Amino acid sequence: MARKSWDYAVLEGIQGEMRQSKDMLYIFELTPPVASNPGKPVVNLEKEFGRTRVFNVGIDEMWMTGATLGAGLSGTVAITYIPYQGNGMCFQMIQNHAGKLRTMTGGDASMPIVFIVEESGQSPGFAGQHSQYEIDTYYAHIPGVKTVVPSRPYDAKGMMISAIRDPNPVVYIFPAGLRDSIEEVPDGQYTVPLDKAAVMTTGNDITIVSSGPGVEEVLKAAEALKGQGMSVEVVDLRALKPMDTDTLVKSVQKTKRLLTFDQSYYTLCPGAEVIARVAENVDGVKFKRIAFPDAAPPASPEMFNWMRPNSDHCIAAAKKLVG
Repeated sequence: MARKSWDYAVLEGIQGEMRQSKDMLYIFELTPPVASNPGKPVVNLEKEFGRTRVFNVGIDEMWMTGATLGAGLSGTVAITYIPYQGNGMCFQMIQNHAGKLRTMTGGDASMPIVFIVEESGQSPGFAGQHSQYEIDTYYAHIPGVKTVVPSRPYDAKGMMISAIRDPNPVVYIFPAGLRDSIEEVPDGQYTVPLDKAAVMTTGNDITIVSSGPGVEEVLKAAEALKGQGMSVEVVDLRALKPMDTDTLVKSVQKTKRLLTFDQSYYTLCPGAEVIARVAENVDGVKFKRIAFPDAAPPASPEMFNWMRPNSDHCIAAAKKLVG
């Protein structure tokens, strides 16, 4: 066990799986699969496994997606890393093919492939065309594709290993703003479920649900609210599809108040689905959701930060719900 960055933890998990699966492939552009960590050996997938298994391709996200699909159809485990500017280009192939090919064979064909899709735009500086903070909603709508978004390095490594070992295609959303987050992560291989939410703090007054980059802001808010006498239960979704309805319902049955916090667009954000599922199963609940406005991201950093949901918004909404 050692303190590790998100990048190092994920690549360490991939490295361990590639050592066990001798035909496993990793396809990337722009971002080399290399990470260092104090006191730990450098992880360099291209150097260790060679260019016949680790491909540095040109800027062609559709080719990368198609090659990954083809590898999966042949039974080969494959991962591709799609940077923020290529998300829209690969979406059509994932929607049209990755989500359907396994089902079209009656489940006989395995599709052991992982699309690491970089989610940018939770902070200013990416420019409008490169802000992709709404992609969690896009991919969570695709039947046949599991969609996950970890919020911390421990889950990031464990969920990557689970995704690699899963026979279904997985969209693994990587929030770029969490790249430098650090925490204790085991050295060996371990798994984290792709269908379970995590209860981060327990409480009785209100349930606050978030995912990915939003979790850190919610935990800040929960700590501040605790100091003011409020008992807050924080739930990290982790899996957007399939969503862990049981954990959500169990929490809100206790608190009777639900606040969702997303750094995604307001309309059809993950929180909207959370509220719908809870409303179908728990009577007498008070609801509120927080998300980015339905507006294109501005170039001005000041305006962007004004639009961006933060812990202060979460605190104010929680106080209003609890009264």
